[in-house]
Formats: sequence, C-alpha cells, structure tokens
Amino acid sequence: MTEPADFIDSRLEFEGDYYRAEAERVRLGIDLRFYGASVGAVRGTVRDSLLRYPALTRDDITALSTELWSEPVFERRLAAVVLLQTRVQQLDNSDLTRIEGFIRAARHRALVDPLATDVVGPLTEQLDGSRLDRAQTALLRWAGDPDEWVRRAALLAPLRGLRSSGSGSAEDRVDAAARRLRAASAVASNDRGVALEAADRLRAALG
Repeated sequence: MTEPADFIDSRLEFEGDYYRAEAERVRLGIDLRFYGASVGAVRGTVRDSLLRYPALTRDDITALSTELWSEPVFERRLAAVVLLQTRVQQLDNSDLTRIEGFIRAARHRALVDPLATDVVGPLTEQLDGSRLDRAQTALLRWAGDPDEWVRRAALLAPLRGLRSSGSGSAEDRVDAAARRLRAASAVASNDRGVALEAADRLRAALG
C-alpha cells in the first residue's frame, strides 16, 4: 500500500465505530465491509491527506483512487470518490474509463450518484474542443449501455451543468443531454427503476 493510501485507510479505521458500521451496512444493503466512519470523517480524511501530500499529480490522484477502491470497504470507496471530486480539475476525458469501472463495480446510489454528479459532470463541464467531443461520445455510449447503473450515471452527470454556465453553449449542453435521454430510452426494457428514475430527473431538468 502506498503511503497516502495507508494514511487514508488508517485514519478511516481509527474514525470507525462498530455500531455505525452495522447500522450503515443494514441501511445501504451493500455487500461491502464498513469501518463505520461518518461521511464527514471521510471528507476530512481526504482533505487532510491532500494537505499532507500536496504534490500529488494527476497520475498520483487517479492511481490513489484505484488503490482505495481496490478493497471492498465502503469508506475507502467513498474516499476515492471524494478524492476525485476534490481534484476534478486535474482530470480529463481519458479518466472516464477508470470512472466507468468504478460505476460498474459500485452498483449503488451511495457511490454511483456522487461519481456522476460530483465527478463526471464537473469533469465534462471543464473540457472543450476534441476532449469535450470524446467525453460526450463516451457518455452517449454509457447512456445506451445494458448496465442500468452506467445508464444512470450518464443521465445524472449533466444535471448540474444544465443549471450553470459550463463549457460550450447552453444549447449544446441541452442537446447532449437530450441525446443521452433518447439512447437510454432505447434500452429501458431491462431497467428495474435505477436508470428510469435518473431519466425522469433529467427530463424534468430539460423542461
């Protein structure tokens, strides 16, 4: 384990509480281990790690997120999400492949939703030119993916951007979101409500 990952893991374990861990395991129903650290403790631990290791590059950040995600512990995976969210300005379209892998493995709103709205959305909003085009192509593919969690992420990702002034024109952002909605609708027959709920939210945002 690298030093930053060990620092985060040790702090999360220290912040853990057995009773909170059991309560969260029951509430979320995820097949993961729980340390029982609060969301605030996870965020604080990631913040402290970035202060302790301020020189982390983009490659360091993405590798650290993968290292944290590699163990089936909820707080470690949430820390990976918070890390990417905090340093989203260092990410680019090529990082969507890694994030897609996290989404496919997560299969729960508690991890998929912040990955979509707090990482994928802002990441896309900061791109332009060919990098934005490649990201939009990837997200359109996600929207038509057989995996309903990947579809959900594609549909939730633009929600924040539709209410802000990100890259490209407002018309372009609306058009990209509408195309994702159409792609998801074409494969909605195998949906248990996971992506349909996100589609309703996106449809409402589009007006």
